[in-house]
Amino acid sequence: MSLRRRLYAYLVAAHLLFLAITILLYRTQPLLMLGLEAAVLLSLLLGIRLIRRALEPLGYTRHFHDLLQDQHYAARLQHSSDAELNELVQLFNTMLGALYQERLQIGEQQGFLDRLLEATPSAVIVFDFDGRISLLNASAQALPGLDDARGKRLADCTRDGASLLAQLDALPLGDSQLLTDADGRRYRGQRGQFYDRGFSRHFLLVEELTEELESSEKSTYEKLIRVLAHEVNNTVAATGSVLDSLLYYRKQLTERDSDDFSTAIQAVQRRNASLGEFIERFTRVVKMPAPELRPNAVRDIMDDILYLYREQCRSRGIHIAWQRCDDVPAIAMDRQLMEQALLNVVKNAMEAVEAGAGDDKRIDFVLARDEDGMRLSVIDSGNLLGEVPARQLFTPFFTTKKGGQGIGLLFVREVLNRHGFAYRLAATGKGATSFDIWLG
Repeated sequence: MSLRRRLYAYLVAAHLLFLAITILLYRTQPLLMLGLEAAVLLSLLLGIRLIRRALEPLGYTRHFHDLLQDQHYAARLQHSSDAELNELVQLFNTMLGALYQERLQIGEQQGFLDRLLEATPSAVIVFDFDGRISLLNASAQALPGLDDARGKRLADCTRDGASLLAQLDALPLGDSQLLTDADGRRYRGQRGQFYDRGFSRHFLLVEELTEELESSEKSTYEKLIRVLAHEVNNTVAATGSVLDSLLYYRKQLTERDSDDFSTAIQAVQRRNASLGEFIERFTRVVKMPAPELRPNAVRDIMDDILYLYREQCRSRGIHIAWQRCDDVPAIAMDRQLMEQALLNVVKNAMEAVEAGAGDDKRIDFVLARDEDGMRLSVIDSGNLLGEVPARQLFTPFFTTKKGGQGIGLLFVREVLNRHGFAYRLAATGKGATSFDIWLG
């Protein structure tokens, strides 16, 4: 039974008792009885009114509770004619106003954070209390495997134990590491935490550093090559001049000593010239001119390159296959630079096939359309990259060839970057290696 009903029951019971007592005076003092009955009725009415006034704050409290429960913070309680009760109403309305302003501020902050998360280039992944993904910004959804990851654990989205997601899932709390995906792109991953309602929740920040690191690497090796070229060229020129001068003295020697002397000097001259050519190949990368873009037919460029290497491949027992589209439009590029880059790619493919252990020596050239645009692929059966981490490819001075200097791929990377063409060099997983270039 509610408090209101208990009060009314008590009031009625008490006045019924008083009324029964007044009835006993009916025979002896009827006038007094009538007066007492009137007083009892007036007391009952007054008691009912006082109970209503006393319980009126409970009604406002109940209404206030309903507004809080429904989160109607913009609503206000109506003022009462009672000044004392108005103080309570004013207090409730002040609390509602404060809650409304706080809700507006939280909404504005949430909207700002949402826009900030969507605008930030870093990927942000937030987990709930159970370690499931609860929030992803646009950059995070662009990561492979996270396009439909809400409500899942990061381990459930991982298809390969060596993938980027597996590395992120293994990141320790508070640690920041440099990570690499299967295509060789490099990222900085960091795991942190925050507290929500007293419990810890984790989040991940993932920032791609590929372009930044490549730019830093480029600046570093350009400075290194300039210094080396300056020192080596000065030494080669001076040494070459001294060696030429020494040859004048061979006539003063005996015939036997003269032949040995000439042979030794010429061997040093060849080595000196080789050193000059070596540094010249590096300086070509640094001094590469800006590409002059003109429409060129990719098929014509590849036909010329294949014509140059056809006889070499035939003599080495390498089979060439050329698959191409017939409706390939002309693409803006610097023909001279692209020819030189593609010559390096084909030359590397031939050397890889020769160094490979397989009996089926072949190179496939494919020009086709895919979902990312026009793709030119050079696929060799050498499979020399099966055990090479993707992050090492295109690294300055890295090579898989014995005696190589790592210049070819460095030159190719520079040409493709200057043209804005995406590229990938990786093992196909089927005993072959594919160099893919997306033209435009």
